[in-house]
Amino acid sequence: MKKLILIALIFVATSFVGALAQIYPSRSITIVVGTPPGSLLDIFARVLGERMKSTLGQTFIVENVTGAGGTIGTARAAHAAPDGYTLSVGNIGTHVVSPATYPNIQYHPLNDFEPVALLATSPYWLLAKKDLPPTGLQQLISWLKANPDQASLAVVGTGGIDQIVGAYFQRETGTRFQFVPYRGGGPAIQDLIAGHVDLRFDPVSGSLAQVRSGQLKAYAVLGKTRAPTAPDVPTAEELGVQALHVTFWFGLWAPRGTPKPIIEKLNAAVTDALSDPAVQRRIAELGAEIPPREQQTVEAFGAFHKAEIDKWWPFIKSAGIKAE
Repeated sequence: MKKLILIALIFVATSFVGALAQIYPSRSITIVVGTPPGSLLDIFARVLGERMKSTLGQTFIVENVTGAGGTIGTARAAHAAPDGYTLSVGNIGTHVVSPATYPNIQYHPLNDFEPVALLATSPYWLLAKKDLPPTGLQQLISWLKANPDQASLAVVGTGGIDQIVGAYFQRETGTRFQFVPYRGGGPAIQDLIAGHVDLRFDPVSGSLAQVRSGQLKAYAVLGKTRAPTAPDVPTAEELGVQALHVTFWFGLWAPRGTPKPIIEKLNAAVTDALSDPAVQRRIAELGAEIPPREQQTVEAFGAFHKAEIDKWWPFIKSAGIKAE
């Protein structure tokens, strides 16, 4: 009898989840973004939500919940009801770096979320003020070694991805320079243009316009291949510096426990959006790349996210990097 009751309960639960997925979505969906309006992450969320609206038939509302490196908004999304009506758009900062560097973090990036889809990627590149003396990457490394702690690197805050990339570069090249924290990427880039700091590691998507206009110079892309939006800038590997692979990426998650059929509906809406030529053009204008179709699946994104944590968390711990 108990076995029959259990089977009946499972059947009822399965039927309920299936019915829920069939009517989903029946109201507007909120995308929580941990950065301010106008930020790159905010733009991605709005471009995605506008296109997904036409597929799912409901309005997507972007809610900006800022503070603590994006962790406040991300925590809000993590602890929302797992019904598909509250989602998290984040990046390597909110879903890999901050959980390893911020104290008293209120979510676990793997345990508290269901992966939906990888949205876009953008390799990091090494920028400098336009009149910095070295003309190439190898010359820059030699110059930094000859002048330890004399150069300055602009980073956003402390314990963030910028600082981690800088420390990673120092370890791989045997160089030393000072870290200068800023409240945001915009002020950091402006001070770099003005010559108040010497260097910055930035996603191609965040500073493409300034490099194209000649306000800044780019020494190398920290990717396995050149950035399609900046094909004239070689990779660090091409210039003889191995292992410098750093990708800035964007993703979409739902709270843990969101029914699988709803996750699949959301993923299908994302892949539909990413195949839209207008969306592709907009993302390319931002200096980012849409991942290949096989990397847009729920399973592929989950594996990618875990691999990023497995790569960066040990380094963050060994380097003693913490947010303040």
